[in-house]
Formats: sequence, structure tokens, C-alpha cells
Amino acid sequence: MYGWAAETGGDFDLQSYLDQQIKSGSHRIIIPPGRYRVTPHGGSHLYFHDLANLEILADGVEMVCTQTRHAVVFNHCNGVHLKGLTIDYDPLPMTEGRIVALAPDKSWLEFQIFDGYPTNDLVDRIEIYDPATAELRRSSYYGWGPFEELGPGRYHISKGKNYKYNLANDTEQVGDIFVTNHDHPAHTEEHAVELGDCTAVKLENITVYASPCFGFFEHGCRGDIYQHCVIDRRSPENDPIKRGYQRMRSLNADAYHSTEAIIGPSIIHCVAKYMGDDAVNIHGHYSMVLACTGSSLRVAAPDGLSIHSGDTVEFLPFQGIRPPDAKVKSIQPDAPLASPEKSFVEKLGLNAHIKSILLSGEAKLYRLDLDQTVVLPEGSLVAATDRVGNGFTVQGCDFGYNRSRGILIKASHGRVKDNTIRHGWMAGVLIAPEFWWLESGSSSDLLISNNVITGCHQTAIQVAAPGGDGHPLASGAHRDIEIMNNSIAGSSWPDIQVTSCAGLVIQGNRLTPLFSGASASGHPLPIEVKLCTQEDIQPMP
Repeated sequence: MYGWAAETGGDFDLQSYLDQQIKSGSHRIIIPPGRYRVTPHGGSHLYFHDLANLEILADGVEMVCTQTRHAVVFNHCNGVHLKGLTIDYDPLPMTEGRIVALAPDKSWLEFQIFDGYPTNDLVDRIEIYDPATAELRRSSYYGWGPFEELGPGRYHISKGKNYKYNLANDTEQVGDIFVTNHDHPAHTEEHAVELGDCTAVKLENITVYASPCFGFFEHGCRGDIYQHCVIDRRSPENDPIKRGYQRMRSLNADAYHSTEAIIGPSIIHCVAKYMGDDAVNIHGHYSMVLACTGSSLRVAAPDGLSIHSGDTVEFLPFQGIRPPDAKVKSIQPDAPLASPEKSFVEKLGLNAHIKSILLSGEAKLYRLDLDQTVVLPEGSLVAATDRVGNGFTVQGCDFGYNRSRGILIKASHGRVKDNTIRHGWMAGVLIAPEFWWLESGSSSDLLISNNVITGCHQTAIQVAAPGGDGHPLASGAHRDIEIMNNSIAGSSWPDIQVTSCAGLVIQGNRLTPLFSGASASGHPLPIEVKLCTQEDIQPMP
């Protein structure tokens, strides 16, 4: 402890201090520098609601969260500016150890947790790192069995009954670093910073070293700004707790995650490294169309209907051509899923949790009456066009060293510019709706330019629109996308892959030469385009 926190005994009530300042009418609050251990009030370590035109300056302030709950929550705030705060957790929401035993076919392993890391309440979100490079050794595996405690800090875990050895993927070794989630005291998977129904909230120079789930999560917001924020693993030199091995992971999941924003976020000159999932994900939510009769849709909403009467809606057809957008005239409750509908849903490629909600009867059913006739096969999706994060910007950021995507976009009228994306295990930039997660929507009017992508394990820039049957949709699912002046090196071929787009421009990109360590994987050219129209594509080498 140091600074003012030490003078007040360490466990200073930061929430009460801020509440008093706000109650006094102050619009500019300065938190004295120091490291503050904070106990959550309810579900959050700090909670703010219904604030406007407030500046909170927290330069030199570190908040140590003592439970795996939200660090900071803003609800219904307008024009709030938080600057300078550092967020960490003790105990950490993750743990790590060394692999000390491994089955010959990699079907099970044993690991010993290092000193300074949690040894209880382990949760499966497993990553394996190479100690020589301090980067991921392998891609993620799903299907692990339960943790079996063998002794103090020592565990056994198997890859489950469906595991089959794969020489290319199962590359872990004895001595590698094993990382998984720790959840204390409640199994909540909450986020470090959450913004709900906020407008023009600005988070500046915020550093997040750990989070139970996302680093920054916003929902239903308008034009929030994230500027010079940093998500990274904490170095041993800067860690107040001496541990048996350096931290390998920062966050447990996404870094910057935006859902159902009316105006998308601006993520400017930010950093996200070594997190357990995507750097950026901007999207809305789909509901599933179970029947289409003229201008009437029967839809199922697993997480509640995010469509209102009067909304313009867009469609993701199960297959075929995306219909023109329509307007919702009225919404009425409808009858629960019938047996034939349940049989259809059971066969779909959906996330298991979403599917269980649909099949259990928890999902709400509605009838949407539209202002025009549409043709949609069963299993198509529908979403509000204006609640997907349109108008976003991701610019000048530094992302990478994560198991999944760099920048994942499902919104329109946005810019992905001047970013550096390194050593991701999936696409550097992916533009695609996701049937699996029911995350909307399709994109139009996008500029993807001047990004530098290196060491990508998959195609670096991907634009895709798979229908519910897994096949790419016809041209026009995406519209008016420009991929310009990007530099891609040391990545898997093709470097750029686009399907289902009308009005596509690909020009001025500097691409990976085939024989510089990249794998052609059966692709003879670095750019692959299918089911697109109105193309303007740079000459192939």
C-alpha cells in the first residue's frame, strides 16, 4: 500500500468517496493516487448510474478488485469521462501452472499450479503457452473433462471421450504453461468495465491487467469512446505479488465488446494483447425465423426480442438471397415452439446454450408484421438494423497474441484503419454475421485500410456471410466494402478472402509472398473472391 490508501488503512471505501463528491455537485473529481483494495457493493466494485457531464481523473490510481465481479459499471450515463485508472484483481480470475505429465496421445495432462496463483474454483477456459516464446503453443481445444485434484495445487484433466489425436493441433509438451479460469466467489463471468445504455462516455488511459470475462463491454450505447486504453498481461517487474512464473494471459475473454449499440464505439489508439478471445467484437442480436407467410414472421428470441415496433430490420437467410430490409409494423406474442419446430432446431449448428434455451421453452415467441412481403426459409434470422453498432471506428490500435480474431465486425458504416494485428490464431479482420452465436448483422459501407497484419494463422482479412446451412450466401449479403492499402506478411494463404459481397473494392494491398513461410493450403493466389459482383480487384501476381 502507498499514498492516501496507506494513510487510511488500505481498504478505503472508494465508492463512498466518489458518491460523496458526486452528491456535493462536483463535475470534476480527482482521486488521490494510490493502490486501493476494493470490496464490491452488490455486484460491482464501483457502480455509477444516471450521471451526466462528469469527469473522474484517476491518474496514478490502481483499483485492486477482491472478487471476480465487475470492476466498474456505468448505467444510463451521458458525457462521463474516466481517465487514468488501472484495474487488476487479487485473487486473479485466472490461474496457471506447468504441465508435468502428458499422455502419449495427448488425451490427458497433469499440471502443477505456480506459487502466487489461485488453486481452487478452476473453470475450463484453457490455453497452453510455449515458455520459450511466451506465446500460445496451440489453438484452443473444446471438450475438456472436469478438473481432478491430485494434491496441493496439482490437477489432472482429460480432453473428454470425443477426443481424437491430431498431429498438427495437439502440439503441447511437458514443461508448457497451462492457463485456465479461476472464479471466486460466484460463478458470474462478469466484466472489468461495463457500460449500459450510455451516451458519449469516454474512457481514456484505462489499463486493465485482468478480467473474469471481457475487458470493456457495452450494450445499447451511443457513441462511446475508448482512447489510449491498454489491455495486456502484467509484467513480473510491475506485479505487486511475486509469483512463481510470469502471467501469460491478460483477460479471460474479449478485450472490447459492443452489442446493440445505436451508434457504434470509437476505439482509438488502444492496445489488446494476450486476452482469451477477440480483441474487438461489434454486433447486434438475431432472432430466428420459424415461419414466413407473406409479410408476417414467426420468430423465436432466445435472449429476449431486441426488435421494437417501427424498427427497420435486416435478414440473414438460411440460404439464398438476402431480402431487402423491411419495417416492423407491429409485434405480438405467439405460441411456444411446436414439435416439428423443435425437431428442426435440434439439427441446427447453434451454440449449445442457445439451442437449449430454444428447446426448453425459455425462449419467447413473437409474430412480426412487416410493411412488405419477404421470402425467407425456416431457420433464417432477423435483427434490428440500427442496433448493431453502425458508425463505429477502430483506428490506430495494437492487437494480437490471442487465440481468436483481431477485429470482428458485424456492423455497417464503419472504418477499420491504421491498426497493427500480430500473431493471432484466427482472422486478423473478420467481417461476418455469426449464425452460431445469433450475432447480427451483415455489413455495408466499410473501409478496411492501412492495417498491418503479421503472423496470422488463418486468412488475415476475411469477409464472409454463411447462411444457416453453412454455405456462403449470394452476392448482396454484404455491400460496398473497400479493402485498401493493407500490408499482410507471414500469414496463411489466401491473405484476403471475400464472399457474398456486392460492390467490392480490393486495391493497393501488399501481400504475403507464397514462399516466405506461408502455406498455400491449396490456394494458388493470395486473394480469393467468390459469389461477389461489381468487383474492382487489384491485379493478381
